[in-house]
Amino acid sequence: MLAKLKPLLCAAGGLLLAMSVSAAADHDITIGAILPLTGPAAPIGLQEQQGVTFAVDRANADGGVQGHKIKVLFEDSQGKPDQGVLAFNRLVDLNDVPATLTAYSSISIAIAPLGTRREVLIINPAAQSDKLADASPFLFNTIPLVRDEAAVVARYALEKLGKKAAVIYENAAAGIDGAEDFKKVFVEAGGEIITEEPVEFGQTNFRSVLLKVAAAKPDFVYISVTQGQEAFAEQVGQIPNFPVAVGNTFSTPFFGYPSTVGWYHTAIKSGITPELEAEFNEKFDTKEMGFFSREYFNSTNILIQLIDHVLTAGKEVTGPNLRDALLEIKTFKSGIADITFETNTAQREVEIMQHGEKERIKIDYTPSK
Repeated sequence: MLAKLKPLLCAAGGLLLAMSVSAAADHDITIGAILPLTGPAAPIGLQEQQGVTFAVDRANADGGVQGHKIKVLFEDSQGKPDQGVLAFNRLVDLNDVPATLTAYSSISIAIAPLGTRREVLIINPAAQSDKLADASPFLFNTIPLVRDEAAVVARYALEKLGKKAAVIYENAAAGIDGAEDFKKVFVEAGGEIITEEPVEFGQTNFRSVLLKVAAAKPDFVYISVTQGQEAFAEQVGQIPNFPVAVGNTFSTPFFGYPSTVGWYHTAIKSGITPELEAEFNEKFDTKEMGFFSREYFNSTNILIQLIDHVLTAGKEVTGPNLRDALLEIKTFKSGIADITFETNTAQREVEIMQHGEKERIKIDYTPSK
């Protein structure tokens, strides 16, 4: 009897093994994303969430990664460091994520030591505080830091706009770093800061600050804020003869307002094919795939590529293995941007753009020696 059952038992065992392997291949791989989905930074957070969702949905529509569907858990930081820390702990303690995307400098700085301690890979596609350069061996920045942009716009402004500048900066990590970096380069090159005014994160009434700056009569204003651009631009429009403004990537949302025509900002060079943008616009009912959506889409695809690399090597998808894969691959090419990591911060080309009435205009500029 046992002899007769043996082939059946072997067959059943083989079937169970095959089912087990299939189940292992089909289980989700979960990643995190800590974004400001409510609060003053929510408009940017929504763009970032759409970029992540777009990348994950496209990957899963193609079968996932080696049979694994990618699942992303979104956590709302509200743009606050303490909420970012709670979000990180929920992702790791409750869901054991090996990697997470992050947003905003103060939050990224707050979770960086947790990434080191818990060995969770942190990908930062947008925060730019200089402190992120060495915040954690597990944190990687896919765009340059604020000092890289501030240096370019400071030299341009001095050569083309004038020697007397006012500064409006957000009293938070990226805003402070942006202001300090700009002032350092501008003053060393011969410029003068005639007034500087702080604003708070979440502030929506900028009138008193704007009036003070306008009264100082600078040649231009350097703006280093990460949110509230709509209210800012509308209130600028209420002040006659407000001086021209310059800024960095976070000034991108100032585009599209009558009061900001002629303003300048630096931008991290990135692209998008018309076909991909059309697909994105149809999915999210938008008019363009903006900078933040592009960067989070691209960074999510980098993370997906790392997962594929780890699985191909027959390894478990863990934070240390994903980090090792990033350092091994180093260069990631896409229609958005080519990104190479020689350090934990990717080096990419910085452009200067001017706001026209209907489009952004790239400025042909080479800094003088």
